Amino acid sequence: MGDVAVGARSGQGGEEPRGRSAGPGDPDAGHAAFSGSDGRAVEDGRVNEDGTRTDGQGPDGPEHGRPKKQQRSFWKELPILIGIALVLALLIKTFLVQAFSIPSDSMQNTLQRGDRVLVDKLTPWFGSEPERGEVVVFHDPDNWLAGEPTPDPNALQKALSFIGLMPSAEEKDLIKRVVGVGGDTVECKGTGPLTVNGKALNEPYVYPGNTPCSQDDQGGQFKVKVPEGHIWVMGDHRQNSRDSRYNTADKNQGFVPVDKVVGRAVVIAWPINRWTNLPVPDTFDQPGLNTQAQDAAALTVAPPALALAGAVPFVLWRRRRA
Repeated sequence: MGDVAVGARSGQGGEEPRGRSAGPGDPDAGHAAFSGSDGRAVEDGRVNEDGTRTDGQGPDGPEHGRPKKQQRSFWKELPILIGIALVLALLIKTFLVQAFSIPSDSMQNTLQRGDRVLVDKLTPWFGSEPERGEVVVFHDPDNWLAGEPTPDPNALQKALSFIGLMPSAEEKDLIKRVVGVGGDTVECKGTGPLTVNGKALNEPYVYPGNTPCSQDDQGGQFKVKVPEGHIWVMGDHRQNSRDSRYNTADKNQGFVPVDKVVGRAVVIAWPINRWTNLPVPDTFDQPGLNTQAQDAAALTVAPPALALAGAVPFVLWRRRRA
């Protein structure tokens, strides 16, 4: 009988008979736990070859072994987070958006002194040039701000301005509206209206009580043709703006080189009660405003652009089929 019991347990590939459990007095209990015939104990991670357990209950477990790695405290991570935030702010200010403070009344009532505007600096990186009707920020082309009071920011203000957390402290920036681009003929006679390529502009943004053109002999009456790569700018407060009209004696003859343009002002961000965008007025969308040369240039650009737009869906469809 004993030989039959042993054969039934060990002669069939080492399988134990079902329903039988090792008791305290079973002489085979220790053998079954550590013999090669039962590899499941090792595979389950309960014991190592040296007999130690790996299920968290042995010498290497949390009860007796190495302590768990503690998470870094918030106060130790705070300087890292601040550093990352400053780097991101600097990148955004350099390549995407920058805040500027309005220092004068020359753009009333569109912009008030003390307004903070956000300027789009991204599109110029892709070759976009200023268009008629846009409000743009640009570096002083040739001492336009001579004699004007300049801010005197402290070291902290300069640092915060440099990384973009405060409006620019740069005292050599101006903000005006573009009324003429390369190839345009811009003219003022009498009190107006202002004409571009012979088309009269209806300018509802001009400061109430002002006339579109100024009757004076210092630059209020003019007729100019804008050279390529330049723009002609004017303030919305026409009788209180030292703009292209009054700087025709400088080295650029009053025109602003496109490479001096920082970007387009797209929104008034502060104060909150003046939060609004700065769209291009409809008067600059009237037909016939472009010159023939400008229309021809647009036609040369349009076919490749349309071809590219049509090719994208086709390429995506082919990739999906592949």
